[in-house]
Amino acid sequence: MLQLTRNKKIRQAVSIILTHKDELFYIKRQNFLNAFPGYTAFSGGKVDEQDLGDSLSETLINTVIREPKEELGHDLNHNRHKIKEIGKATSPSYNPLRFETYFFSIELDKKIQFTVDENEAVEYGWIKPQAIIDEYNKSQRLLVGPVKKIFESFASNMDGINYVDFDKLPQMSVPTIENIKNLIQVMPLSNTIFPATRTNSFVIGDEVKILLDPSPKKPEELKHYITKVKTYKIGKIFLTHHHPDHHEYAPEVALALNIPIQLSKDSHDRILDKCGFDYFKGFEVSFVKENDIVTKWLGEDVLAYAIPGHDEGHFGLAPSSLNWFIVGDLFQGVGTVVVGGDEGNMAKYLASLQKVIKLNPMCVIPSHGIPLGGTNILQKTYDHRLLREKQVLDLTQKGNSIEDILKLIYIDIPEGVLKYARVNIQSHLDKLKNENKI
Repeated sequence: MLQLTRNKKIRQAVSIILTHKDELFYIKRQNFLNAFPGYTAFSGGKVDEQDLGDSLSETLINTVIREPKEELGHDLNHNRHKIKEIGKATSPSYNPLRFETYFFSIELDKKIQFTVDENEAVEYGWIKPQAIIDEYNKSQRLLVGPVKKIFESFASNMDGINYVDFDKLPQMSVPTIENIKNLIQVMPLSNTIFPATRTNSFVIGDEVKILLDPSPKKPEELKHYITKVKTYKIGKIFLTHHHPDHHEYAPEVALALNIPIQLSKDSHDRILDKCGFDYFKGFEVSFVKENDIVTKWLGEDVLAYAIPGHDEGHFGLAPSSLNWFIVGDLFQGVGTVVVGGDEGNMAKYLASLQKVIKLNPMCVIPSHGIPLGGTNILQKTYDHRLLREKQVLDLTQKGNSIEDILKLIYIDIPEGVLKYARVNIQSHLDKLKNENKI
């Protein structure tokens, strides 16, 4: 019998497309889930010990049979002969949670009215696949690439689709995804803070687009990056804030595309101060303010929102519909946000979190990681910061130093990250002093 590989980075999973005539069964995942919150997908789950067979194929089929029984309350074992493997996809390395997912379809004799656990799905049911694609095209659905492809394939031919090994498709030198219609996430390697290795750049807009936070890691990566973004009609570069992993090589990109750069006045001045030379020479620069219209997306105005705290000049972007909100470094899909130094302020950071939570966008998009449904991650981040603040307050009142606090509340983190944890503690202390609590 096979042994289940306990790979902490990649787990095997199945995704089950149940079909009947011209419809298929879908779910929309709850926003509070850890993996792909808010995404439209199919029933399925991870391979478990009880699924193990004498071959990988048998193990996967066992999982395909078990999952609907547990998740949907129906035993589909009598449909075993109708199970068809239609694809395989492995989550890319930039995902914090990675799965090797095998896609299977099962044509049912009748349309069963399944009931899905509300802890897993906020929405579910039978639907014509084209309806999901139509909603995605209106930016009303979050879809990962392979799932979108499967919906499109079934919309074209419900009788069956050809097997696709997504892992063997040509790989791009600079990865891009489009989980949201007309919002293209370009992910070059960047000089960012571990454990993140990439900083999201975005191509946003209708005819004339903006390019957000170009920050490739080195000249070779820059060359591939420019080749990629040149395929779009870019009108200007927009920088969310002044940290180098969000604008490295931005002047080179601006000059190569002959376009201006827009950013906050604070970010502009900090970049000049830290660079020590005229960073913005050779192209036009403009300053963004709260509620400025930055571009058009699916016919909507895309507005700028000041979200200081991590950085004083930090700005995010969102369309009028609030179908998405690019929050930059307000939270991290990979790692933890640093708040402190001369540009950071914990009180402002918490206020910015609350500002976006109150706006309640359909999904939030970080600079490191993938779009996440709802604002649950922001509320979780806010609550965690308040917990940290209480710990810092309690330990300080007991006479502990910063170094004592660091050892007591930041346990088992890499040595190289300790300096950032120390900055966060100091920022909490500054806030508590300003509030006369210590």
